[in-house]
Amino acid sequence: MNAWRRQSLTARVTFLFALIAYAIVSILGMYLYSSTRQALETRADYSLIGKVEHFRHLLHDLYNVKQMEDRPTLFETMLGSEQDVLMFAYPGQAPFVRVNPDNMTPPPMTPQSLGQPLTLAQLHAGVRADGVRVRWVSALADVGGDGTVVMITGAHVMTQESHILARYYWQVMAAAAVSVLLAALLGFLVLKRGFLPLKAMASRAAEVSPTNIAIRLREQDAPQELRRLAASFNAMLDRLADGYEHLSQFSADLAHEIRTPIGALMGQTQVTLGQVRSAAEYQQVLESNLEELERLSRIVENILFLAHADHAGLAVEKSPLVLADELHKIADYFEGVAEERGIRLEVDASGKVQASPVMWRRAVSNLVVNAVRYAVPGSTVRLSGRPQATGVHVEVENQGDPIPPEQLERLFDRFYRGDKSRSEYTESNGLGLAIVRAIMLVHGGSADVACSGEGLIRFSLYFPDSAAAA
Repeated sequence: MNAWRRQSLTARVTFLFALIAYAIVSILGMYLYSSTRQALETRADYSLIGKVEHFRHLLHDLYNVKQMEDRPTLFETMLGSEQDVLMFAYPGQAPFVRVNPDNMTPPPMTPQSLGQPLTLAQLHAGVRADGVRVRWVSALADVGGDGTVVMITGAHVMTQESHILARYYWQVMAAAAVSVLLAALLGFLVLKRGFLPLKAMASRAAEVSPTNIAIRLREQDAPQELRRLAASFNAMLDRLADGYEHLSQFSADLAHEIRTPIGALMGQTQVTLGQVRSAAEYQQVLESNLEELERLSRIVENILFLAHADHAGLAVEKSPLVLADELHKIADYFEGVAEERGIRLEVDASGKVQASPVMWRRAVSNLVVNAVRYAVPGSTVRLSGRPQATGVHVEVENQGDPIPPEQLERLFDRFYRGDKSRSEYTESNGLGLAIVRAIMLVHGGSADVACSGEGLIRFSLYFPDSAAAA
């Protein structure tokens, strides 16, 4: 079966097409053969009945039986076939006229009564020793002159019909074979020409490469049956191009993020090693290097988390979490940082949600950190959560500077910063909101952001009903 699937599609379709053509031509040929055979047999049957009826009329016109006995060859010449059988006999006696070249024994038959015409129902089937079929019939006839009753037995050996049918059978088989060969040849040529658009599409697709990823298949030049395939292939190339672009940008941003702490580490270390330092100075440099190493560690940890969420997937073990308790814990944790900027944290929540406790706290904490960092001093950051008909919605809202719509769409991109203030040192290093979206994706939910014209920024987390508990 695997070898069949590895064969050329053209060869497979041609073979199946030829097989179907052979089946159809063979069925049609057998039907014609059967119809011809039936027509020949019916014609022979009527001919036999006609001859026996002719003999009945002939006997009726004779004066006596002796005239028939004196001229038996007259009846032999009237049979029409030298293998046919014709016998005349008195009922219950041996035939006095016997024309039976093959000495065949008649089957048991009831002769047709006087005055009753012969029909096909009176015919009896038989077989000669060599397998040729024979049709038998018997009827009573009266001799007009003396009123004597004679039994006529006639038979037709279908030798000629058998020869005709045999020739016709092989003609049908030969015609079927020639038809199949022609159908296979024409089908192969048609398929080769019909698959030219696929060959052109394959050649076009072969031109796609990382340096030439903008190439697309020509949908307008493709046949109607292949346009959907071309559209799907082009859509796949669009997704690959977007992914390739994002990967390239991510690689560049990652190199930039890592270069900064590595450069700081190298610079401070080189300066320190330039001359002998005191123990306190060495300790100060080591503490500074440790801060940069911790920053690198956070970047690596976040990147590994995102890679795991994107490619391998995460086995999320969910637990019921009380929204009000969880949001109050997070608010208490960031209360000191918020007070330093004069920002007040406000919680309004009810209900429960099914989620991974660690991922839940990390996602909401990243939103709160972001809200506190960019909120207007003296404003309020609101944390809310409510179960709804389709799931649970959690929102973190703060008052800040208005964000243009084109920047809103990219806030969840990795390493994205919309303005200079976002280039300052942050715990997430441009990965915090990307991690939030990744956590929501593994929960089957979503993360969105909206901003009003007055700068009211609202981040929303949605957990679908399969992950929610009222």
